[in-house]
Amino acid sequence: MTTTISPTETMEEKETGRLEAFSDGVIAIAITLLVLDLKVPLREAADQNGLVAELLKQWSTYFAFLASFLTILVMWINHHRLFTAIRRVDNNLMLLNGLLLLGITVVPFPTKIVAEYLQDGQANIAVIVYALWGMLIAVFFNLLWRYAASNNRLFSKQTDIELAKAISRQYMDGPLLYVGAMIIGYLNAILGILVIVALAVFFAIPSKNIRKFMQAEENTL
Repeated sequence: MTTTISPTETMEEKETGRLEAFSDGVIAIAITLLVLDLKVPLREAADQNGLVAELLKQWSTYFAFLASFLTILVMWINHHRLFTAIRRVDNNLMLLNGLLLLGITVVPFPTKIVAEYLQDGQANIAVIVYALWGMLIAVFFNLLWRYAASNNRLFSKQTDIELAKAISRQYMDGPLLYVGAMIIGYLNAILGILVIVALAVFFAIPSKNIRKFMQAEENTL
């Protein structure tokens, strides 16, 4: 049996592809900018104290870099998952996607704050700022998903509405988990960053509902 693809469906897929390609480019730039914070120790300091010692002094910079690299990587993975389900694009979706990209492109800034202040008395504030921005990005993800999922607005007609609602409920956990990271970061800065890294790993692993949903969407392609 041959499936006929209408010109409208072809145009919709093309627009979705353009939005994904643009988003991939923006995310790639954001993740690349993180490396700019990695500095080679000054020759004078290295000659006086030793290169290894000077490199070890920058441990907070490496820590922040790895945490943010992993976080942005997981954001890209989840963005890809969203657009496995999203089949159409409208003006509001493009604006919400732009809002999400805004959040991602700013990640190098709180990363720099953590790198600079993790080793002094204001480390807790730095981690709170970092976790707060993660919470805002989680909110942006929720807005994008919920807009597309509402009554299958931008999904295929075969999408399981109840399963989409279940995933929406799971997405609500994201902002709340980052609030928890903020509280932990206030009590212990290093532990707060480790919790944020753990959240990135957690969000990288799709839940049972998400795996089932994405498999069903891929089968309709």
